[in-house]
This record gives sequence, structure tokens and C-alpha cells, in this order.
Amino acid sequence: MASGDDSPIFEDDESPPYSLEKMTDLVAVWEVALSDGVHKIEFEHGTTSGKRVVYVDGKEVIRKEWMFKLVGKETFYVGAAKTKATINIDAVGGFAYEYTLEINGKSLKKYMENRSKTTNTWVLHLDSEDFRVVLEKDTLDVWCNGKKMETAGEFVDDGTETHFNIGNHDCYIKAVSSGKRKEGIIHSLIVDNREIPETVE
Repeated sequence: MASGDDSPIFEDDESPPYSLEKMTDLVAVWEVALSDGVHKIEFEHGTTSGKRVVYVDGKEVIRKEWMFKLVGKETFYVGAAKTKATINIDAVGGFAYEYTLEINGKSLKKYMENRSKTTNTWVLHLDSEDFRVVLEKDTLDVWCNGKKMETAGEFVDDGTETHFNIGNHDCYIKAVSSGKRKEGIIHSLIVDNREIPETVE
């Protein structure tokens, strides 16, 4: 077990500073960006005990003990929209295992590639606080720090504006045609009449 330093676990027959139950079998950690925020998924897999534990944002969502079948799947839900997630456990020869995460039935990589096409994300700092604003292009829902925002749409000369507030700040997402079929519609976030650059997740 890696402990972060080279000191031995036991020294001169002293008992360990932690109980054996609290030792983890952490084998995988993923960060998944959804509209309501970035969620941390952790997976413990005890290959000798058959234990499987899934944590989402530090909260235990699945615990199974003494699983005799060491390969398989664990399915759970993430975020405010209850997005389906599945951890696949596959043997890769001998006693080695591979752990992959699927979101809504797609590999994490494919899901994130698709997500970059269906959402825009902006991160900004206002009133000494960080905000993460996400536009879901298919529904035109706007999320800010995990909350779906109340919005008001308005048609303007060159496109549309979706208005909302962050605290005392007037915000809107402007949608205009790029004039190019492959690029489609361009979305820009304007806060207090200042354009915020988009964040790549």
C-alpha cells in the first residue's frame, strides 16, 4: 500500500494508527462535468474481499461486500438531473482489472466529446465568488453553480438573448448565426455588458 512516504507501516510492534476497516481499495477516480457541476466519482474494488464501493462527490452511493464475482458492472446516478453512470469492471489477464466509466451508455470520452457539441460552459469570478454557467443547447436550459436558472428569452435584430441574473448582475446569452453551416449558432455570455470567454471542459 502506498502511503505517500517511505516509512514502514508498523514500527517496533506498535499498532497501526488506523483500523483495517478504514483502509481503502481505491482503484479509480473520475471527474465528470455535467450541467449542474463537476462531479467526482471514486471506486473501491477489493479484489481479495470482493468489496465494491462507489462514492459520488464524497458520498457513498453503493456498497457491496463479499462479491464472489470480481468482474461486472455497478450502475448509479450522478447530479441533479440523475444522469445514469455505470462502472465496468473487466479482467485484463491474471489478477489485473480494468475500470471504465460510462455516462448515459457512452464511454466517458465519447460522452464528453458529445457534450462539448451540445453545451457551452463559462467560468467567471464575480463578487469574490466563482461561478460556472452552462447552456444546454438542445433545451436552452441555463445552469449556474448546480442550479437551473430562471430565464427570459428575447428576439433581437441579429438573433436571440436569454436573460438571467447572478446575484445583482444582469446576464444574458446571445445566440447569433455564424453564417456558416458547419459552425451553426454562436453563443456568447454577456455579464454587465462584458463578454465572458468560453471555458473548454
